[in-house]
Amino acid sequence: MRYLITGAAGMLGRDLQSVLADRDVTALGRAELDITDLEATRAAVAGHDVVINAAAYTAVDNAETDEDAAFAVNALGAKNLAIAAREAGAKLLQVSTDYVFNGTATEPYPEDTAREPVSAYGRTKAAGEEFAQAEHPGGTYIVRTAWLYGEHGGNFPATMLRLAGSNPTVSVVADQVGQPTWTLDLARQLRALAESDAPAGAYHGTNSGAGSWYDFARATFAEAGLDAERVLKTDSASFVRPAPRPAFSVLGHDAWAAVGLPAMRPWREALHEAVASGAVAAPEAS
Repeated sequence: MRYLITGAAGMLGRDLQSVLADRDVTALGRAELDITDLEATRAAVAGHDVVINAAAYTAVDNAETDEDAAFAVNALGAKNLAIAAREAGAKLLQVSTDYVFNGTATEPYPEDTAREPVSAYGRTKAAGEEFAQAEHPGGTYIVRTAWLYGEHGGNFPATMLRLAGSNPTVSVVADQVGQPTWTLDLARQLRALAESDAPAGAYHGTNSGAGSWYDFARATFAEAGLDAERVLKTDSASFVRPAPRPAFSVLGHDAWAAVGLPAMRPWREALHEAVASGAVAAPEAS
């Protein structure tokens, strides 16, 4: 089985390369492949059995004033990959986001929830889902994820631990709830999906359970051996951003059971391993 990873230089892309180290993998970053170029994309996809699209415009706030640039990568790029994957007879695993939903739910979003994005970033990712499924309905796997952190990129736990090294307390919002998700766990789940007989469709690739950013910060402190009482509660009104953030980003996982695959493990368990393994580094002692 031959894999193509797009966005291979990013946090998820790096972990995908590790998880697929025993497979035949072509790993292309933005410098090697511009997915907004259809002919280049066709050439890159040819000869592969699985395409995992981890390439994305993820500057959520910048997208509010530069939606065309976000649309080119997140929507047209996904469309190009779907066309190329269909022509090559390959599966396309399109990594998407909780931002395709409106963020106002009170129960986990089922995989078949209607898309209702409220930000420019969300609109472009929703369009990418729609384009990919329209172009390659029998071979597109939409895998929505959220609140990613990992070893190979800037992320929330690392930020919290850096702040802990220079501040007596940190204030973190408690009114946004989601599912902290380790990119290494997501990479493993993507491989399991790619190598299964599961049908095309939507799946939610997040660690299970739920917590606020405040909960996530306290758990990070605790795992690093720091006093979690140093984390103080605040709310979203204290951190106004150009793009609206979903208040509720908890995704349901019923699709995995339906195809005989286990859902991803609890986020707290994953964080414990991530910190213990050094994937989320504690600050050095001064």
